[in-house]
Amino acid sequence: MIRDVRLEFRKMRRLRTLPILAVLVVATAALSSVSLFAGSARASFDDEDALPWAALMLSYTLMAAMTSPIVIAVLASRQTDIEHSGAGWNLAGSVGRSPGQLCRAKFVALGLVLAPAVVLQTLLVIGLGALAGIDVPIRVDAWAGYTALLILVDLAFLGVHLWVSTVVENQLVGVGIGVLGAFLAVFSLLVPGTISRFVPWGYYAVIAHASQESGVLSFVHPPVAWVVGFLLLAAVLLTIATRRLDRLER
Repeated sequence: MIRDVRLEFRKMRRLRTLPILAVLVVATAALSSVSLFAGSARASFDDEDALPWAALMLSYTLMAAMTSPIVIAVLASRQTDIEHSGAGWNLAGSVGRSPGQLCRAKFVALGLVLAPAVVLQTLLVIGLGALAGIDVPIRVDAWAGYTALLILVDLAFLGVHLWVSTVVENQLVGVGIGVLGAFLAVFSLLVPGTISRFVPWGYYAVIAHASQESGVLSFVHPPVAWVVGFLLLAAVLLTIATRRLDRLER
């Protein structure tokens, strides 16, 4: 497995995955922080009751829901398309590597890149908030909790997209699913939480740590049991799916 993961990192260098991901991370952080420079927002930066950090987190949650499914779809597609276009599956099979093994190696390699990228993205948003002048104490627990859950949900969908990109040679299918997922994730922020829990991409809304109802901002605690259940279900299904790929001949 370690050798396979190292090989995937070499493929990433060839595909320029890190520079592309860095640009997307900066873009997401910048778009999340646009509202900071509105006059009405700046007026609340020193008002603890106005919860300026919650407002910024809500904006970040929206942008993460909008961009994460697409970013993950693109990363998975690029990392897998190289196997389809370069007869990589056949070459791997000739040395005893099944599609399932390659898929798991790709998941580990991309996960090791994606997780710190999400952490950096959150830190950039917080940094922009501080730079803009937010002068009230930050809820570290809320930001850390949201970031951790965002990473886990991202990893769940990374597994899904790697599987789709493996079994479907046309990579537009996987990217199209990512675009649809982004729409569903954003839409889930606008519907009751009980509905979002039954939509896979709705978990980008379920993990939210900030909310706004009737114009009132607040920090909230996500339904952890539902999130854990979703992640466990995703892990089980992806394990089964990749095991089936082990028996797939190419």
